[in-house]
Amino acid sequence: MSSGAPRGQGQEIRLSRGASLSDFADKINANPGSLVQEMFGLGEMVTATQSCSDDTLLLLGEHLGFDVKIVSPEDEDRELLAQFNIDLDAEIDEDRLVTRPPVVTVMGHVDHGKTKLLDAIRKTNVVAGEAGGITQHIGAYQVVVPHQGEERAITFIDTPGHEAFTAMRARGAQVTDIVILVVAADDGVMPQTVEALNHAKAAEVPIVVAVNKVDKPDANPDKVRQQLTDYGLLAEEYGGDTMFVNVAAKPGLGIDELLEAVLLTADASLELTAPVDGPAQGVAVEAHLDKGRGAVATVLVQKGTLRAGDSIVAGGAHGRVRAMLDEHGNQVPEAGPARPVLVLGLTSVPSAGDTFLAAEDDRTVRQIAELRQARRRAASFANSGSKATLETLMEQLKEGEKTSLTLVLKGDGSGSVEALEDALFKIEIPDEVQLKVIHRGVGAITESDVNLASASSDSIATIIGFNVRASNKVKEMADRAGVEIRYYSVIYQAIEEIEAALKGLLKPEYEEVELGTAEIREVFRSSKIGLIAGCLVRSGLIRRNAKARILRDGTVVAENVSITSLKRFKDDATEVREGFECGLTFGGFGTPQIGDVIETFEMREKPRS
Repeated sequence: MSSGAPRGQGQEIRLSRGASLSDFADKINANPGSLVQEMFGLGEMVTATQSCSDDTLLLLGEHLGFDVKIVSPEDEDRELLAQFNIDLDAEIDEDRLVTRPPVVTVMGHVDHGKTKLLDAIRKTNVVAGEAGGITQHIGAYQVVVPHQGEERAITFIDTPGHEAFTAMRARGAQVTDIVILVVAADDGVMPQTVEALNHAKAAEVPIVVAVNKVDKPDANPDKVRQQLTDYGLLAEEYGGDTMFVNVAAKPGLGIDELLEAVLLTADASLELTAPVDGPAQGVAVEAHLDKGRGAVATVLVQKGTLRAGDSIVAGGAHGRVRAMLDEHGNQVPEAGPARPVLVLGLTSVPSAGDTFLAAEDDRTVRQIAELRQARRRAASFANSGSKATLETLMEQLKEGEKTSLTLVLKGDGSGSVEALEDALFKIEIPDEVQLKVIHRGVGAITESDVNLASASSDSIATIIGFNVRASNKVKEMADRAGVEIRYYSVIYQAIEEIEAALKGLLKPEYEEVELGTAEIREVFRSSKIGLIAGCLVRSGLIRRNAKARILRDGTVVAENVSITSLKRFKDDATEVREGFECGLTFGGFGTPQIGDVIETFEMREKPRS
């Protein structure tokens, strides 16, 4: 089917993820309508402006003879920044480099004492403010310790311990130089210990093991050392190269030795240098919406120096740095490499893990942010909308029969919202129930969230508030619209309740349970009632109004018959048990014979596992 679309001779076409047929047409100087026709010929219905999946773009490229390359988000971002003469990977002159503090991430199993350990290091109490004693946010802090006669700074990133935060924990490992793996001496290696260890190994960073809770009576630090050898961590005292330090966070034992081990590992394994001059670059570690201060982001500077008044862009958010605060809430005028600071002044909330950079003026950062937002939207449309093919059109129509739970997620931090969404999509549910998240955002629940939830095409969506609330006005609006708002402060409670709700949406499954069997010994004719079967109950019981099937010589002759009346001699009976005789009549079966076997059963609802 020829439609005027040009044919390539293996020329390379670079397309961003989520590109439309119009974008493709621009690259090859074609009419977008001709590409729509080509796709129709290939059995797929795609509009000219619709975001296409990678497979669709590659299929069309192959069909037309073009070598299509889908540009990764990272490469795409580099190309975007190159338009503004910004090169993140530019070679840095040796004479510009200065030594920077190591960035340390604390990882380990839930409740093994990671936050208490950081607590002991910072001499502050973070645990008391955490819901359920579980760290819900990433926090970044810097401490200064004396080492070999000089003051040395160490930056700590506190990653949450619950398994739902895997995505955030992995990201914590990507910005880090050294991982402190916390293992409780009384508990040993647990599933999340292994998970954290795998993240650290994937990031190829050195590991220092803090064997915590050694002050407990049942503590066995040697067992921890032994267990970790199975995972490739061999202690120095056993001839390996991993430093193990015994600590007890509550009484503060071994903290100095642990910090020394971190600095020794940094000096021995890593060359930690960064340019202190030039525009700042780094990572947004966490971000949230503050009622009084607007969008607030914790950023970790990796290169250059960030100063108050700088224009910065972080992911799709941009703004001018109004103020920078350290971990104690004090204002700081500038932040150099490996310094975490709280930045005020962004126009929107960036995602946890977004890279940020300072640029020369507000106009540049705004343009970069807008282009990033547009590309992200296109990529998300391509991922969310499955392509409609001629073969799957009927299947999609049938999908209307499916039940779906639609959610709007709002949280106090972008990392929390992302982790909650990630955990929800890992819930195992059958195919006939779907989970849809139509919006996710940071900050209090607003009227627009309620409007969005009530206007959802499938069904009215439920709003999940994670550590955020709705005002009375918004609550009244939600009540009028019939929108349910649920509040949570601990992530696994939200997951459990949503899992229960999803299973509740499943249509009940019934299974047949046999009640008993009886043999017809005699058949009587009554002028009032008709045929009465005189029976002996062989097993179980026969119950009035129960369902039955009739077997004759082992063959079913009647299915789904009901027992309309049941008597013991002349008295009505509700049920007759094994070994007793009874008389009964059937509804829906008029020809019982001597020797027929009656099987009675009932349908019971099966509990969903």
